[in-house]
Amino acid sequence: MKNLRSRFERFCLRNQRKGIPNLMLYVTVGSAIVYLISQFTQTTTLYSVLAFNRSLILQGQVWRLFSYVFTGTSGSFVLALISLYCYYSLGRAVEARWGTFRFNLFYFTGIILMDVFAMIFSSPSFMLFWSDGLPVLFPAEAYYTSMVTWLNLSLLIAFSTLYPETHFLFFFIIPVKAWIFALIYLGLILFNVWNLSYPVFYFPHNLFPLIALANYFLFFGKDVANLIPMSWRVKARRTGGFHKPQPKTGPIPFHPGQKAQTQTPYHHRCTVCGRTDVSNPELEFRYCSKCNGYYCYCEYHINNHTHIQ
Repeated sequence: MKNLRSRFERFCLRNQRKGIPNLMLYVTVGSAIVYLISQFTQTTTLYSVLAFNRSLILQGQVWRLFSYVFTGTSGSFVLALISLYCYYSLGRAVEARWGTFRFNLFYFTGIILMDVFAMIFSSPSFMLFWSDGLPVLFPAEAYYTSMVTWLNLSLLIAFSTLYPETHFLFFFIIPVKAWIFALIYLGLILFNVWNLSYPVFYFPHNLFPLIALANYFLFFGKDVANLIPMSWRVKARRTGGFHKPQPKTGPIPFHPGQKAQTQTPYHHRCTVCGRTDVSNPELEFRYCSKCNGYYCYCEYHINNHTHIQ
């Protein structure tokens, strides 16, 4: 798995400029157009034409497999504007870090995973549930807009993994670090998975957050540890909590007149993830000039760590 992920990293790096540049701009502009047209016409006709619908897809309306990404915006104008701006900003930041190609893969893989899950487990046009002891039929297809909602929200946890120490202004006043928002997002996922009290959260709608989360783990792997604060990781490493202590060796034999030297099983070791040039010879290692000390980082963390003072 390590070799496979390393090959994938190198493949994305070689092709980082390929794909659709500034993808989230097209997604947010398209969503804004659909939202504004629907608000001006006071109808949901455009939404119904673009929304995911398995029965209509099987009849040949295959554009719905991708067009549903433009149907996730609703509510008041201010909230819609804020959400679209957030999605665009998060997507641009992730793309700037990863490159166009890998970000396109991340977003389109999320779309495809949502499509596969919904095509297999999609409910019929009406869903049966019980209210006050009585059976009630409820239209299910309308709630498949949650697919794009959770797909876009996965950008938050992706951004938080790449930039965990970045501050968001909660209510435009309170500064909150990105990794805290990511933990809140994970808690929201657990809540929605287990909340089966309303049709909107009924199976399979309650599992869409897990599909978005699976796509996140597919692309990040062990980098999810970045969501743990740097101070906690450093403390855990000193106490042997996250990584096993490196084996120590005694001084190597030396001739008279030479200084004693100590032998270590590696030359470079990343301060964040603990990978070394022995365990991961394909990685490059650099030393940070802004940290107060002689701290080494791998190529994934040299620009993604909190400077130690």
